[in-house]
Amino acid sequence: MLRKIGVTILVFFAAQTAQAGHHEVSEADGDQPLRLEALAEAFGWDMEGAQITTEKVADGLYVLFGIGGNIGVSIGDDGVLIVDDQFPQVMDKIEAAIAELGGNGVDYAVNTHWHFDHAEGNNALGPKGTTLVSHRKARADMATGGIVNLVIAKYEQQPYPEQALPELTFDESMQIHFNDTQIELMHFSPAHTNGDAAVWFREQNAVHLGDVFNNAGYPFIDVDSGGGIDGMINFCEQVIETVGPQAIIIPGHGPVTDVAALSAYVEMLKTVRTRVAAMIDQGKTLQEAVDAKPTADFDSVYGPEAASLGFVNRVFTSLSRQ
Repeated sequence: MLRKIGVTILVFFAAQTAQAGHHEVSEADGDQPLRLEALAEAFGWDMEGAQITTEKVADGLYVLFGIGGNIGVSIGDDGVLIVDDQFPQVMDKIEAAIAELGGNGVDYAVNTHWHFDHAEGNNALGPKGTTLVSHRKARADMATGGIVNLVIAKYEQQPYPEQALPELTFDESMQIHFNDTQIELMHFSPAHTNGDAAVWFREQNAVHLGDVFNNAGYPFIDVDSGGGIDGMINFCEQVIETVGPQAIIIPGHGPVTDVAALSAYVEMLKTVRTRVAAMIDQGKTLQEAVDAKPTADFDSVYGPEAASLGFVNRVFTSLSRQ
């Protein structure tokens, strides 16, 4: 789905600027922050008609796909723990899907980071009594809100009310013993944002990486929220070293996969980083780096890069700020 987002937003802004009499669309046209309704329209999200589909990953562990980030679901004698929670508008459908799997409500919800498409559901779950969990910095960002710079658009994420904020937070690691497994929450470095969490279900040897790993196209690096290309690489490498070669990999977006796919993703990140860094050393501008198409030989797998949320832009920007 994410591969279509960049194109969809560009079409959306083209229509908006055409109505206003403008002749072309550029990144600057996205300077006016959007609210959720406008962003959903730009992304082509149909909250009312959304369908939630389910995939079994291992005994007691599932992934729900819908609108927004993938949801990991642990169901067992202790109850229901989920990883990420999409949007309040689809929470009834999420809970119905969980009920079909044998769950009853949501006892714990872990947010992999603060972005709206992974944590907005907190606004529905928190008031129901769900215990919310995240990295400390993710909670801080949820509390203050702010602009999520998607490069070709900006989204104004509103501060979450107290009931929608995580009440349990961690800095480097946390363990939750639930449904006969030890669930490891791990933070290795700023990566996609400054407060990412990988969630490793030890018994099933499956790890949810949130948007540190995008299996639906090139990743978005939220540089303005402390993310960076070097941190993305380090975070993924640390996860691989921790979980081993046989682990099941649950990405923030896209299909469930394996360590081989995550390793290939890391090699792509390293290669593009090296190419962009060389252009910075040569004094190239951001536009020159984008025009050089440093992802060209990866576009058949992750691209087209032009439909990403400014992947090369964010790599260049994160390296330039070091």
